[in-house]
Amino acid sequence: MADDSKNNSNGASGAIGSYAAVGDSFTEGVGDPGRDGAYIGWADRLAVLLSDQRDEGDFRYANLAVRGRLLDQIIEEQVPRAKELAPELITFCAGGNDILRPGSDPDAVAERYDAAVADLRESVGTVLLCTGFDTRDIPVLKHLRGKIATYTAHVRAIADRHDCPVLDLWSLKSVQDRRAWSDDRLHLSADGHTRVALRAGQVLGLPVPADPDQPWPPEAERSAAEARRDNIHWAREHLVPWIGRRLRGESSGDHVEPKRPDLLPL
Repeated sequence: MADDSKNNSNGASGAIGSYAAVGDSFTEGVGDPGRDGAYIGWADRLAVLLSDQRDEGDFRYANLAVRGRLLDQIIEEQVPRAKELAPELITFCAGGNDILRPGSDPDAVAERYDAAVADLRESVGTVLLCTGFDTRDIPVLKHLRGKIATYTAHVRAIADRHDCPVLDLWSLKSVQDRRAWSDDRLHLSADGHTRVALRAGQVLGLPVPADPDQPWPPEAERSAAEARRDNIHWAREHLVPWIGRRLRGESSGDHVEPKRPDLLPL
Protein backbone atom coordinates (compact mmCIF):
# COMPACT_ATOMS: atom_id res chain seq x y z
CA MET A 1 0.00 0.00 0.00
CA ALA A 2 1.27 3.48 -0.88
CA ASP A 3 2.55 5.64 1.96
CA ASP A 4 -0.15 8.33 2.03
CA SER A 5 1.77 10.49 4.50
CA LYS A 6 4.54 10.93 1.95
CA ASN A 7 2.10 12.23 -0.66
CA ASN A 8 0.27 14.49 1.77
CA SER A 9 3.40 16.53 2.40
CA ASN A 10 1.49 19.83 2.50
CA GLY A 11 0.31 18.96 6.02
CA ALA A 12 -1.79 21.11 8.33
CA SER A 13 0.65 24.07 8.16
CA GLY A 14 0.57 24.24 4.35
CA ALA A 15 -2.69 22.65 3.19
CA ILE A 16 -3.29 21.85 -0.48
CA GLY A 17 -4.00 25.08 -2.35
CA SER A 18 -5.05 23.83 -5.79
CA TYR A 19 -6.82 20.74 -7.10
CA ALA A 20 -7.82 19.43 -10.54
CA ALA A 21 -10.18 16.48 -10.99
CA VAL A 22 -9.72 14.22 -14.03
CA GLY A 23 -12.12 11.48 -15.13
CA ASP A 24 -15.55 10.49 -16.42
CA SER A 25 -19.15 10.68 -15.15
CA PHE A 26 -18.14 9.52 -11.67
CA THR A 27 -15.87 12.55 -11.22
CA GLU A 28 -18.13 14.95 -13.13
CA GLY A 29 -20.75 14.11 -10.50
CA VAL A 30 -23.53 12.49 -12.54
CA GLY A 31 -26.34 11.44 -10.20
CA ASP A 32 -25.82 14.43 -7.89
CA PRO A 33 -27.62 17.35 -9.58
CA GLY A 34 -27.15 20.93 -8.44
CA ARG A 35 -29.53 23.86 -8.62
CA ASP A 36 -28.14 25.29 -11.87
CA GLY A 37 -28.43 22.03 -13.82
CA ALA A 38 -24.75 21.15 -13.46
CA TYR A 39 -23.76 18.14 -11.41
CA ILE A 40 -22.02 18.45 -8.06
CA GLY A 41 -20.42 15.10 -7.19
CA TRP A 42 -17.73 13.84 -4.86
CA ALA A 43 -14.88 15.86 -6.44
CA ASP A 44 -16.71 19.17 -5.91
CA ARG A 45 -17.48 18.10 -2.35
CA LEU A 46 -13.84 17.14 -1.76
CA ALA A 47 -12.83 20.56 -3.08
CA VAL A 48 -14.98 22.16 -0.36
CA LEU A 49 -13.26 20.06 2.31
CA LEU A 50 -9.87 21.13 0.93
CA SER A 51 -10.83 24.80 0.72
CA ASP A 52 -11.88 24.72 4.38
CA GLN A 53 -8.20 24.16 5.25
CA ARG A 54 -7.16 27.43 3.58
CA ASP A 55 -7.91 31.11 4.06
CA GLU A 56 -10.98 32.35 2.19
CA GLY A 57 -10.23 32.78 -1.52
CA ASP A 58 -6.89 30.99 -1.19
CA PHE A 59 -7.92 27.71 -2.85
CA ARG A 60 -8.40 27.00 -6.55
CA TYR A 61 -10.24 24.12 -8.19
CA ALA A 62 -10.80 22.72 -11.70
CA ASN A 63 -12.96 19.79 -12.78
CA LEU A 64 -12.06 18.49 -16.24
CA ALA A 65 -14.14 15.29 -16.07
CA VAL A 66 -16.73 14.51 -18.76
CA ARG A 67 -19.30 11.73 -18.63
CA GLY A 68 -18.84 8.76 -20.97
CA ARG A 69 -15.14 9.34 -21.57
CA LEU A 70 -12.93 6.30 -22.18
CA LEU A 71 -9.40 6.12 -20.78
CA ASP A 72 -7.67 7.08 -24.03
CA GLN A 73 -9.96 10.10 -24.42
CA ILE A 74 -9.19 11.19 -20.86
CA ILE A 75 -5.46 10.80 -21.52
CA GLU A 76 -5.70 12.79 -24.75
CA GLU A 77 -8.11 15.53 -23.63
CA GLN A 78 -7.71 15.96 -19.89
CA VAL A 79 -4.23 14.87 -18.82
CA PRO A 80 -2.37 17.54 -20.86
CA ARG A 81 -4.70 20.23 -19.52
CA ALA A 82 -4.24 18.99 -15.95
CA LYS A 83 -0.47 19.14 -16.36
CA GLU A 84 -0.75 22.64 -17.84
CA LEU A 85 -2.77 23.80 -14.83
CA ALA A 86 -0.07 22.32 -12.53
CA PRO A 87 -2.20 21.95 -9.38
CA GLU A 88 -0.83 20.56 -6.13
CA LEU A 89 -3.36 17.69 -6.25
CA ILE A 90 -4.93 15.70 -9.08
CA THR A 91 -7.52 12.97 -8.66
CA PHE A 92 -7.27 10.51 -11.56
CA CYS A 93 -10.25 8.15 -11.84
CA ALA A 94 -10.44 6.55 -15.27
CA GLY A 95 -10.88 3.26 -17.09
CA GLY A 96 -14.30 2.33 -15.73
CA ASN A 97 -16.09 2.86 -19.05
CA ASP A 98 -13.45 0.76 -20.80
CA ILE A 99 -14.01 -2.11 -18.36
CA LEU A 100 -17.78 -2.00 -19.05
CA ARG A 101 -17.22 -2.61 -22.75
CA PRO A 102 -17.72 -6.22 -23.94
CA GLY A 103 -14.42 -7.95 -24.62
CA SER A 104 -12.30 -5.32 -22.91
CA ASP A 105 -9.04 -6.49 -21.31
CA PRO A 106 -8.40 -5.03 -17.82
CA ASP A 107 -4.69 -5.85 -18.15
CA ALA A 108 -4.39 -3.78 -21.33
CA VAL A 109 -6.44 -0.91 -19.86
CA ALA A 110 -4.22 -0.92 -16.76
CA GLU A 111 -1.07 -0.72 -18.89
CA ARG A 112 -2.26 2.54 -20.48
CA TYR A 113 -3.48 3.82 -17.10
CA ASP A 114 -0.02 3.15 -15.62
CA ALA A 115 1.66 5.22 -18.33
CA ALA A 116 -0.73 8.13 -17.70
CA VAL A 117 -0.06 8.05 -13.95
CA ALA A 118 3.70 8.07 -14.58
CA ASP A 119 3.23 11.10 -16.85
CA LEU A 120 1.19 12.98 -14.23
CA ARG A 121 3.61 12.17 -11.42
CA GLU A 122 6.42 13.91 -13.31
CA SER A 123 4.76 17.29 -12.80
CA VAL A 124 2.23 16.91 -9.98
CA GLY A 125 3.09 16.39 -6.33
CA THR A 126 0.07 14.30 -5.35
CA VAL A 127 -1.99 12.12 -7.69
CA LEU A 128 -4.85 10.34 -5.95
CA LEU A 129 -6.03 7.18 -7.71
CA CYS A 130 -9.47 5.53 -7.46
CA THR A 131 -10.23 1.82 -7.45
CA GLY A 132 -13.46 0.32 -8.79
CA PHE A 133 -16.55 -0.35 -6.70
CA ASP A 134 -17.52 -3.81 -5.50
CA THR A 135 -20.50 -4.39 -7.81
CA ARG A 136 -21.67 -7.63 -6.21
CA ASP A 137 -25.20 -6.31 -5.59
CA ILE A 138 -25.48 -3.77 -8.43
CA PRO A 139 -27.79 -4.79 -11.32
CA VAL A 140 -26.16 -4.86 -14.79
CA LEU A 141 -22.68 -4.45 -13.29
CA LYS A 142 -22.54 -7.45 -10.97
CA HIS A 143 -21.61 -9.85 -13.77
CA LEU A 144 -18.52 -7.67 -14.40
CA ARG A 145 -17.30 -8.00 -10.81
CA GLY A 146 -14.33 -10.20 -11.77
CA LYS A 147 -13.06 -7.73 -14.38
CA ILE A 148 -13.53 -4.81 -12.01
CA ALA A 149 -11.67 -6.66 -9.24
CA THR A 150 -8.78 -7.36 -11.63
CA TYR A 151 -8.59 -3.72 -12.65
CA THR A 152 -8.79 -2.63 -9.01
CA ALA A 153 -5.81 -4.85 -8.18
CA HIS A 154 -3.87 -3.21 -11.00
CA VAL A 155 -4.76 0.28 -9.73
CA ARG A 156 -3.44 -0.56 -6.27
CA ALA A 157 -0.21 -1.93 -7.77
CA ILE A 158 0.18 1.19 -9.91
CA ALA A 159 -0.35 3.35 -6.83
CA ASP A 160 2.40 1.47 -5.01
CA ARG A 161 4.73 1.81 -7.99
CA HIS A 162 4.26 5.57 -8.32
CA ASP A 163 3.78 6.42 -4.62
CA CYS A 164 0.18 7.60 -4.97
CA PRO A 165 -2.55 7.66 -2.31
CA VAL A 166 -5.56 5.47 -3.09
CA LEU A 167 -9.26 6.18 -2.80
CA ASP A 168 -10.31 2.56 -2.22
CA LEU A 169 -13.95 2.43 -3.30
CA TRP A 170 -14.03 -1.39 -3.21
CA SER A 171 -13.70 -1.35 0.60
CA LEU A 172 -16.25 1.46 1.12
CA LYS A 173 -19.11 -0.76 2.32
CA SER A 174 -21.64 2.07 2.68
CA VAL A 175 -21.89 2.53 -1.09
CA GLN A 176 -23.12 -1.03 -1.47
CA ASP A 177 -26.48 0.15 -0.13
CA ARG A 178 -28.98 0.91 -2.90
CA ARG A 179 -29.55 4.39 -1.43
CA ALA A 180 -25.98 5.26 -2.43
CA TRP A 181 -27.01 4.94 -6.09
CA SER A 182 -29.17 7.15 -8.27
CA ASP A 183 -32.30 6.02 -10.09
CA ASP A 184 -30.27 4.80 -13.07
CA ARG A 185 -28.35 2.36 -10.80
CA LEU A 186 -25.16 3.19 -12.71
CA HIS A 187 -24.16 6.41 -10.94
CA LEU A 188 -23.98 7.42 -7.31
CA SER A 189 -26.72 9.44 -5.64
CA ALA A 190 -26.01 12.68 -3.79
CA ASP A 191 -25.58 10.67 -0.58
CA GLY A 192 -23.26 8.24 -2.33
CA HIS A 193 -21.10 11.06 -3.71
CA THR A 194 -20.99 12.61 -0.25
CA ARG A 195 -19.67 9.40 1.29
CA VAL A 196 -16.99 9.08 -1.38
CA ALA A 197 -15.90 12.70 -0.77
CA LEU A 198 -15.60 12.01 2.95
CA ARG A 199 -13.46 8.92 2.29
CA ALA A 200 -11.25 10.89 -0.12
CA GLY A 201 -10.79 13.51 2.57
CA GLN A 202 -9.75 10.85 5.05
CA VAL A 203 -7.20 9.47 2.57
CA LEU A 204 -5.68 12.95 2.24
CA GLY A 205 -5.52 13.37 6.00
CA LEU A 206 -8.29 15.98 6.25
CA PRO A 207 -10.64 16.32 9.20
CA VAL A 208 -14.06 15.21 7.96
CA PRO A 209 -17.45 15.99 9.52
CA ALA A 210 -18.80 12.43 9.39
CA ASP A 211 -17.76 8.80 8.98
CA PRO A 212 -18.25 7.78 5.33
CA ASP A 213 -18.99 4.22 6.41
CA GLN A 214 -21.54 5.09 9.10
CA PRO A 215 -24.62 2.85 8.90
CA TRP A 216 -27.61 4.00 6.90
CA PRO A 217 -30.81 4.66 8.86
CA PRO A 218 -33.31 1.77 9.00
CA GLU A 219 -35.42 1.42 5.87
CA ALA A 220 -38.89 -0.04 5.49
CA GLU A 221 -38.80 -3.40 3.74
CA ARG A 222 -40.21 -3.39 0.22
CA SER A 223 -42.66 -6.00 -0.97
CA ALA A 224 -41.85 -8.22 -3.94
CA ALA A 225 -44.47 -6.35 -5.98
CA GLU A 226 -42.85 -2.98 -5.19
CA ALA A 227 -39.41 -4.28 -6.12
CA ARG A 228 -40.80 -5.66 -9.38
CA ARG A 229 -42.43 -2.32 -10.26
CA ASP A 230 -39.17 -0.52 -9.51
CA ASN A 231 -37.25 -2.91 -11.75
CA ILE A 232 -39.70 -2.47 -14.63
CA HIS A 233 -39.55 1.33 -14.31
CA TRP A 234 -35.75 1.28 -14.16
CA ALA A 235 -35.47 -0.95 -17.25
CA ARG A 236 -37.82 1.27 -19.24
CA GLU A 237 -36.36 4.63 -18.17
CA HIS A 238 -32.66 3.83 -17.86
CA LEU A 239 -31.53 0.38 -19.04
CA VAL A 240 -33.13 0.43 -22.50
CA PRO A 241 -31.82 3.92 -23.40
CA TRP A 242 -28.35 2.98 -22.09
CA ILE A 243 -28.27 -0.17 -24.26
CA GLY A 244 -29.55 1.83 -27.22
CA ARG A 245 -26.72 4.36 -26.95
CA ARG A 246 -24.16 1.57 -26.79
CA LEU A 247 -25.61 -0.14 -29.89
CA ARG A 248 -25.54 3.18 -31.79
CA GLY A 249 -21.99 3.93 -30.67
CA GLU A 250 -23.14 7.09 -28.88
CA SER A 251 -21.92 8.47 -25.57
CA SER A 252 -23.80 10.44 -22.94
CA GLY A 253 -20.83 12.81 -23.05
CA ASP A 254 -21.06 13.67 -26.74
CA HIS A 255 -20.98 17.49 -27.07
CA VAL A 256 -20.42 17.90 -23.30
CA GLU A 257 -17.62 20.20 -22.15
CA PRO A 258 -15.83 20.16 -18.77
CA LYS A 259 -17.87 22.05 -16.18
CA ARG A 260 -14.86 23.81 -14.64
CA PRO A 261 -11.92 23.84 -17.08
CA ASP A 262 -9.82 26.42 -15.23
CA LEU A 263 -8.35 26.61 -11.74
CA LEU A 264 -10.71 29.11 -10.14
CA PRO A 265 -11.20 30.19 -6.54
CA LEU A 266 -13.87 28.16 -4.79
